[in-house]
Amino acid sequence: MTATVSGTVGNRIRTAFDDAEVQGYFFAREVDGDRTIGVAADEPVCLASVFKIPIALAYAREAAAGRLDRTERHSVDPHYRDGGIGTSGCADPVEMSLRDLVHMMLTMSDNAATDVVLARVGLDTVNGLLAELGLRKTHLIGGCLELTGSLFADLGVTTEVEAHARMAALATQGPKELLKLSVCVPERTTRGTARDIAELLVRIWRDEAGPAEACAEVRAVMSQQIWPHRLWSGFDDSYRVAGKTGTLPGWRNEAGVIEDRDGGRWAVAVFTRSDRPDLHNSRADRVIGQVAALAVDELRSTTL
Repeated sequence: MTATVSGTVGNRIRTAFDDAEVQGYFFAREVDGDRTIGVAADEPVCLASVFKIPIALAYAREAAAGRLDRTERHSVDPHYRDGGIGTSGCADPVEMSLRDLVHMMLTMSDNAATDVVLARVGLDTVNGLLAELGLRKTHLIGGCLELTGSLFADLGVTTEVEAHARMAALATQGPKELLKLSVCVPERTTRGTARDIAELLVRIWRDEAGPAEACAEVRAVMSQQIWPHRLWSGFDDSYRVAGKTGTLPGWRNEAGVIEDRDGGRWAVAVFTRSDRPDLHNSRADRVIGQVAALAVDELRSTTL
């Protein structure tokens, strides 16, 4: 049963996106039922780091099947490091277990850790998993290194500092220039839909995306994400949130599962697109939590 986004809740959701000056795409559904609500839920979106969820699931399924060892050690090659957080910003040699690299990938969105895990699991394995689950609008073109390389090539730069300066200059020429970048165009980069990603989460939370052991592992790590400024901002401490953020020029996203103390569970995927390449956009961050809260309240009310 799909709840139509109309009337009061529909107007409030659209107003929230408009007030934040973003284009919004979202889909929410009950984990333990079939009621849903969405806006532009089947439109293609840039996943950004939300793509780390299927990578983690592929890893967990391979581990559960005995095709890899969670404790096997891997070096984080310097060429993966982009100067960001986690192992991405380390100055000295780094070696970790595969399990700990997955932890870094999901909890703090460590890009270098992501690329090590993806190299071990295999891009074809991840895309094959998505196809197996029927999520055919979601596809990865590669890891973080490929996304960064694509951005740098489009901008004609070699460093992150140069990239931000170039994007700021592009933004002054009009929004269409920024949106031409390959990483900003879903059809030219790692992509999905809000519906696909929420459905993936439902499968994981129902133990339907693979062995129960694998699904439980992904749920446990996602529940430890350290970023509270998007989905979590819409809820108080009576809720639990397990999520994964994603950020690219103009894109701010998060997908996760919200649980209340009464046992209600809802999968929510919110993607926003802005004409602004700003590193910090608190209005776009907050609207993700606002929309998630509106959706959960609506789905709860249709349940009662």
